[in-house]
Amino acid sequence: MKRPTSPARILARGDEGFETALLGTSFNARDPGRRPDLIVQARSVEDVIAAVQRARDEGLSIGICSGGHSWAQNHIRDGGLLLDLSRLNSLAINAAERTAVIGPACLAGELNAALARRKLFFPVAHAYTVGMGGFLLQGGFGWNSRVNGLACQSVIGIDVVLADGTLVHASEQENADLLWAARGAGPGFFGVVVGFHLKLQPRPRFVGLKLQVFRIRHLEAVMAWADEAGPTVSPKVEFQMVFNRRALGIAAHGLEVFAPVLADSYREARDAVAFMESSPVRGKASLSLPLIPMSLEMMMKTGEKTLFLPNTRWTTDSMWMDGPITPLLPALRQIANSQPAAPSHALWLNWNPPASRPDMAFSLEARTYLALYGGLRTEGSTPADEAWATDHMRALEPYSAGIQLADENLGRRPAPFMAAANRDRLEVLRSHYDPEGRFKPYMRPAA
Repeated sequence: MKRPTSPARILARGDEGFETALLGTSFNARDPGRRPDLIVQARSVEDVIAAVQRARDEGLSIGICSGGHSWAQNHIRDGGLLLDLSRLNSLAINAAERTAVIGPACLAGELNAALARRKLFFPVAHAYTVGMGGFLLQGGFGWNSRVNGLACQSVIGIDVVLADGTLVHASEQENADLLWAARGAGPGFFGVVVGFHLKLQPRPRFVGLKLQVFRIRHLEAVMAWADEAGPTVSPKVEFQMVFNRRALGIAAHGLEVFAPVLADSYREARDAVAFMESSPVRGKASLSLPLIPMSLEMMMKTGEKTLFLPNTRWTTDSMWMDGPITPLLPALRQIANSQPAAPSHALWLNWNPPASRPDMAFSLEARTYLALYGGLRTEGSTPADEAWATDHMRALEPYSAGIQLADENLGRRPAPFMAAANRDRLEVLRSHYDPEGRFKPYMRPAA
């Protein structure tokens, strides 16, 4: 979502500018057909408090938007009040203490650029224009998260407006249950976070990218190799593959094998990606680039320009999986064969999480991750194109360990995204902090 430049307004359904303001809150160009009764464009924390108090007084439910990158457009619901936080983009860095405080609409790219100037680091989102609010609440699969942990693990406090309109601070020392919930509840969080307090890290000395591209006919061989190699790859490498109808370097259907690496030196990074040069499929590559120094900013912006194009109608779905890839290869071939035109793409990610995480709402992950991003840009799309992501993920449910909220599709295909005990605890906290159900819950399929 582009940074808004117009003055903040309060708009009722039917007002001039309502439709433009509503659809302008979403990176996804799909019109979901849902309409709130009221849009409040907040300029300050005081505006947020006033909006929540108004919703309480008028019996309105609340949906929240910070950056607008919800694939499912979770914030656009029927009825109630849409609270647009896109103007709350403050950013303050304390370099001496290695901390920062940001507003929910601070963009990932903005935070990364400010930290880079100070040689500091935070595992921001992979795309430049993602708002940090929604990203942090759903867990935060950011740059170097295999080393530094999920981004939410580096959230050391939040400032949150509760359902009764009060503003409170939550940390490990006070209101700790709110911080527990904010680390992973995603769009089901029961409050409005207006400030995130972050713990920062020293910036890696070297950032670079290793790339190989294979034609799609080599899918089975490349996927089998990647699945076997994944557990041995350094956590400093974000080993991943993209099925792309217009793959880099060949402008044809192919597999782009990416290995971004963040390390302490070029030598360490080169050694970490050496597995790609010595692989049994190396000779099948149509394009193989050496390790290239490249800034995170360039990678973030390049990804948006090539994969996450604007003016695109997106439908996304995902799954975690722990089993071997071999039984899935026929299904992956079907996914590739039926893949809509670019920018639609599939992502396979080598994750291999640590044995344990801190106690927090986020609690479901697995060895590898598969996500389908159906991106349609023409009106001539077929029903099969529209349903590509959902239908294939539904077919793969027997192999799935659940989904992650970053690529959720709960309005079309419900699936577990949190350990059962954590989900139960979250709902107990919701009933305590939001007994009237003021904040919209997780989406469900239309009846």
